[in-house]
Amino acid sequence: MILADPPTPVVQVAPAAPVSATAAPLPDTGAPASVPQHAGHAPGDPLEKFNRSMFRIHMKLDRAVLRPAAMGYQHAVPRPMRSGIRHFFSNLGEPVVFANFVLQLKPKSAVRTLVRFLINSTVGVGGLVDVAKSKAVELPHQPNSFGDTLGFYGVKPGPYLFLPLMGPSDFRDFAGAQLDGLALPNIVGDPFDDLNYVVPKAVLTGLDLRAESDADLHALLDDALDPYATLRSVYLQDRAGEIAALKGKGATDVSMPGDLPDPAADGVKATPTSASPELQDPLADPAAQPSPSPPKASPTPEPKDPLVDPAAAKPASDPAAAAGPGAPARR
Repeated sequence: MILADPPTPVVQVAPAAPVSATAAPLPDTGAPASVPQHAGHAPGDPLEKFNRSMFRIHMKLDRAVLRPAAMGYQHAVPRPMRSGIRHFFSNLGEPVVFANFVLQLKPKSAVRTLVRFLINSTVGVGGLVDVAKSKAVELPHQPNSFGDTLGFYGVKPGPYLFLPLMGPSDFRDFAGAQLDGLALPNIVGDPFDDLNYVVPKAVLTGLDLRAESDADLHALLDDALDPYATLRSVYLQDRAGEIAALKGKGATDVSMPGDLPDPAADGVKATPTSASPELQDPLADPAAQPSPSPPKASPTPEPKDPLVDPAAAKPASDPAAAAGPGAPARR
């Protein structure tokens, strides 16, 4: 039986101080009472009614099962072991990253990915140690996927999609994620098509990703006027920026018509995508990084919180800065 890996949520926000396993869980966020209920849907989100229902289910599952399990995993498994597991599975995905750079006609990035894979598979003990990202080698992980390749060649994202335990996506990235997950099982076969590999990989990577993103999710959603719309806006802006960077263009503003700023999200904004996305390293352990300097206040709060009816809600005149927590990078 061949199972495709689920699409990985790509939400990047400004890093914040990590939280402990005893931190309060995310609130059970349906639409807050202060946010009016709207008929229809926001532009670009024709499945909004379905997506909001899935989002509410996801938040309940997250509170009851996913977050407790993820924080328990983080508490029980030492950091070096968690990092080793993370690097091991990431290294197994490098051939897919390499293939996508080849399809995108980016030979330099493809060669860097291939060299990185060979170094970590040998000197790095099968990828358990990320030797390639050290200062001596300077070959950090370069995220890439079939969803990126489709976007690179002009395939539009299509309707926004949110599924429980899988998170935010769109039709293009969902289809690309299935190709990512089916590549190794169909090309290599055993053990990538064996449930004894597929299930542990899905569980371990899912728990690790949820634990590492706990702080970012708190910072992004805790005080959001509309958590669903805030997460949607951040995801779409992040993905548009990544595709634009692959094409050598600047980041694209994908705010929907009628978007309103979220006063609670002031100071929490999507991480700008550089002109060279391959130089970013999403595998870095946030807890092991030096504490970042406090972000400067921005006159325009980001990320924006797209609500369907702009006349029904007014941004606060004195936005409060969001505190707290950090999020998952694509892997």
